[in-house]
Amino acid sequence: MLKLLLTLSLFFINLYACVDGYKGCQQKIIDSTAIGIDTLQVPLLKNKKLIYSNTKPNAKILKYDPFLNLYLIKDSKSFKHPFRTNYKLSLGSAALTSKMITEGKIIKNQIGLNRFAIFNEVVSAPSLLLNSCCALDGLITPQGIIEKEYIDNFLNSKKLEYGDIGVRVNDEKNLVIVQRVNPFDSSIEFIKGDRIVSIDKKKIKNSSEFMKKILFSKLGKKIKIKIKRNNKFLTIDTIIKKRYGGGYISDTFLEAKGLYFSEDLTILKIGDEFKKYGLLVGDKLLQVNGKKVNTISDIRKNIDDFKYFASLLFTRENFQFFVNIN
Repeated sequence: MLKLLLTLSLFFINLYACVDGYKGCQQKIIDSTAIGIDTLQVPLLKNKKLIYSNTKPNAKILKYDPFLNLYLIKDSKSFKHPFRTNYKLSLGSAALTSKMITEGKIIKNQIGLNRFAIFNEVVSAPSLLLNSCCALDGLITPQGIIEKEYIDNFLNSKKLEYGDIGVRVNDEKNLVIVQRVNPFDSSIEFIKGDRIVSIDKKKIKNSSEFMKKILFSKLGKKIKIKIKRNNKFLTIDTIIKKRYGGGYISDTFLEAKGLYFSEDLTILKIGDEFKKYGLLVGDKLLQVNGKKVNTISDIRKNIDDFKYFASLLFTRENFQFFVNIN
């Protein structure tokens, strides 16, 4: 009975938005000032706000996701008609700002923390992706759309940690193919080119689905992944470990060792393991395994091209030096 009453109350709270369609949703955005110049500040239930921002908000932070630049803060002012992600009655979706309404759909889903979703129409960012009853289907950022499932995971997780098995995948001809494998973890049995078939006997349809199952799994969980390699089916037993890179954090597999890069390949953060090498914040990476690198993508491309150790060439005040990592 209580569940029914709660469902009905949620329905009536947003009934006006469903009736007015996206015009009502747009007015809700205006009234709540949910969209800033380069931030999103979405009011939620219980005097909370979901923040997307590249800078730390000046507020009481309840939770933070550094991978997606999301914050949950305590809001001193309540909003009469807060946004939600779990309202299922819908007649479509649209990208909205206070001035524009662009109806459309997601044509490429978010693949983990490295590839955000893509809308079929040109939209401005930041903006909100809403269904016809003003529920959040995603946050539209300059890098792409953070989908509803990731927002839900952030809001519902007591301790935000993403899972990892040391592989990155992509869709190739409707198949889920391993594209990258952590070269610094010798326990990983996957190799580049493996086709992911199932997890714990449940068929995997695409890379988006696969990455959500891995990322949202509890750390330490044991899973069985069926793959196809060279026309043979194999089952790999693996354990969910902690994810260290992706999204707005560099994802080169060096992050698990404590080495983080900015977009221009200067070191942003150094873990204890690298302090013995004499590296400093601000050192810039020039080469990986003898190949020039200019972007994070270049590091990803060349980091696994080694036999005994990865060779990194850095520069500091016109002085160049090598660091070898195994």
